[in-house]
Amino acid sequence: MKINKFVEDLKSKSAAELNEELVAAKKELFNLRFQNATNQLDNTSRIKEVRKNIARIQTVITEKAQ
Repeated sequence: MKINKFVEDLKSKSAAELNEELVAAKKELFNLRFQNATNQLDNTSRIKEVRKNIARIQTVITEKAQ
């Protein structure tokens, strides 16, 4: 249910807002990878979650472009 809500929120946003969301998610992924490399990351499953969110955002951007 939580994922469906996230996708619905994405679909209601404009292209500019989606791009901002994508940039923020990529920055978060970079920070998570950095923390993981320095052994400061406790919840490593967050990396997988953020990667999937990035893919969801990119999918919605592609759908809106068509």
